[in-house]
Amino acid sequence: MKKPILFLVVIFLYITAFTQAKKPAAAAPVQANVYPIQEGYVDANGVLIYYQTIGHGAPLMIVHGGPGASHDYLMPYLLPLARGNKLVFIDERGSGRSEKLEDAAQYTVENMVEDVESVRQALHLGKISLMGHSYGGVLAQAYAFKYQQNLTHLVLGGTFYSTREMNKVLAEEKRSMPPKALVKLEALEKAGLFNKGKDWEKGRYPDDYAKLAWGDGYFPYLYQRRPDANYDPASGNTSTSWDLYREMWGSDGEFVIDGNLKSVEYLDKLSTIHVPTLVICGDHDE
Repeated sequence: MKKPILFLVVIFLYITAFTQAKKPAAAAPVQANVYPIQEGYVDANGVLIYYQTIGHGAPLMIVHGGPGASHDYLMPYLLPLARGNKLVFIDERGSGRSEKLEDAAQYTVENMVEDVESVRQALHLGKISLMGHSYGGVLAQAYAFKYQQNLTHLVLGGTFYSTREMNKVLAEEKRSMPPKALVKLEALEKAGLFNKGKDWEKGRYPDDYAKLAWGDGYFPYLYQRRPDANYDPASGNTSTSWDLYREMWGSDGEFVIDGNLKSVEYLDKLSTIHVPTLVICGDHDE
């Protein structure tokens, strides 16, 4: 699970130009420099989905990465977009402040597509721009395949269209780790990554593994020579919805996707997307 902050700033700059190119006239706010936050829940197909809105203008819905993170890591980096868009952040089912499910098999891309559509309808947003970051980009593509008629723009940031291809990328990242770090990481994988340690630790990665994978493994593809002082490779251990993550990503570590995200093979469908689409990738992004 990656959270490249500088990359999000770049996303903000691109989206500003992209989504406002044909922005419809919006009613002037009572006070243009005040941006109240509205929040609530939409009962989407029997699952309570948390949403938060802020800003003035055409609706821009934003779906987060992970899978199993929340919208929080996108804040405050995308806030400047609120000056020209009504931002609609959601926490996907099982993530953040949205409802958790007993049956982890219900955490699928396809079900989350329906959740996005339920929020759009419930908030009477009409046509929307949809931005997806990382795993959220996968979700945004899947939404476009089914509900393209409800979109004005699509924004895909640091994402992928094929699990098979992504697994090749992850394998190369793993091979590129410093040799000593790679030896430690593979030893932890061989020993099994779950059901270790104290009772409260058994459902997630060991801290040593998290630091190796999200530090030595991913860091070179996030910041390079401009590291973020707040980056903590172990933070995902406390901010991830782990039942969801294991169902979707898998239980065999960071460098192979073998959960239900194996269904993500979109190459043959990409040409069916005809709404204006912005694809953003950092210089060193995986």
